[in-house]
Amino acid sequence: MTSAARLLVVDDEANMRTVLTGLLSREGYVVEAAANGRAALEALERSGGNVHAILTDLRMPEMDGMTLLEEIGKRYPGRPVVMLTAHGTVDTAVEAMKVGAFDFVTKPFNADELRAVMAKAVNTARAEMDAVEPMRGGTVDAKGKFGMIGMSKPMQDIYDILEKVADTPTTVLITGESGTGKELVAQALHEHSSRAHRPFIRVNCAAIPQTLIESELFGHEKGAFTGAIASKPGRFELADKGTLFLDEIAEIPTEMQVKLLRAIQESSFERVGGLKTMKVDVRLIAATNRNLQVEVEEGRFREDLFYRLNVIPIHLPPLRERPADIPMLVSHMLERFNDRLKKGVQRLSPEAIAAFRSYAWPGNVREMENVLERLVLFCEGDEISLELLPDELRSGSAALAAGAAANAPRLDRDLTGRVSMKELVRETTAQLEKELIVQALEQTGGNVTRASQLLMISRKSLQNKMKEFNLRDDS
Repeated sequence: MTSAARLLVVDDEANMRTVLTGLLSREGYVVEAAANGRAALEALERSGGNVHAILTDLRMPEMDGMTLLEEIGKRYPGRPVVMLTAHGTVDTAVEAMKVGAFDFVTKPFNADELRAVMAKAVNTARAEMDAVEPMRGGTVDAKGKFGMIGMSKPMQDIYDILEKVADTPTTVLITGESGTGKELVAQALHEHSSRAHRPFIRVNCAAIPQTLIESELFGHEKGAFTGAIASKPGRFELADKGTLFLDEIAEIPTEMQVKLLRAIQESSFERVGGLKTMKVDVRLIAATNRNLQVEVEEGRFREDLFYRLNVIPIHLPPLRERPADIPMLVSHMLERFNDRLKKGVQRLSPEAIAAFRSYAWPGNVREMENVLERLVLFCEGDEISLELLPDELRSGSAALAAGAAANAPRLDRDLTGRVSMKELVRETTAQLEKELIVQALEQTGGNVTRASQLLMISRKSLQNKMKEFNLRDDS
């Protein structure tokens, strides 16, 4: 059963806070209220950022809504912020959306509209909050490039593509399983282009009701439909001169695909209920975890739209296809969780790292983040051992050991001819340790210091292991 979503309501008027809290609580949300932006940040800090969405007034004493929006973007990326504004400040609210606000609602607000916007924000948060944070990393030389972690061959191929296409207006289609970091690639394309100082507008197509998708993309005029009490720009309009990222593009209904195709081809559209044609300059990036070619063959996605989107395809490999990056990701996550949970876990044991590498990770980086956070929380020392790992990871490690046993007839056997378990574990662990060390040295160009950092062991321990495995130390 899905737990109730948590909301933070921020408004300097006590009566308005009471009304908003009551309305949203009746929808089943857990709601906390704050009187201004500073109080809101304090509430977020107390909860560790554990909210799905924030609804904030624009004009408040001490810290206004725009400043709060900026601070939330820095401290708690991925939390949708909805602006509540009077009619006279709608232009400011639109500007807020261009710099990262999720949406805005005008005062006096329509209750149905507010419910719909907050539901959309919560759905987006559930699908995307922290989805890309685990892959965001440290220095370029030691961790990766473009703010991403990983130096394996599949990641190197992605970096090469990003270097070639980031600063172009060309449409990009990002594919890959859930949890592989598609949004992070979209952000990298935007941030390393000449549009970096222009809006980056993100739309999760799966979180928007089908009846509202046209209004969401193209905007609407006042009175265009029930609840449209004011004109409102769409995401294409907000992304003018910047980048529009359409995540889960396969979820757009087929009847809307024609209108989307026209907007992409002609760089123009009309708002719902409007007559004026609007021209925009938008760099489009789309993403999906589905195979769009199969969707085309089965009639769920238009072939002409697919070809229009698939100009530059970027496929993100699942984590199981780049196990060499796992030590880097683990190192980064440990650092982040130690800070968040006030712990001092320094490393995973060699057996635990081997289990991490052998596990298939069907939920990819996102799943690994969840597992590691739980391990850090319950670890009582400075090292996570194999015994602490969930059953599914330990069973994967056991399967790997069994495979090694089948291919290792030289192992000692007891008088009955059965494999000695102690010797099997020792041999398998040594084999995996050697493989990890070789890969770390390859990724760091033979730099022993940096390799030891990736493997989360001391330089002296690495040198001893290299001597044990007859690996030459050129340092």
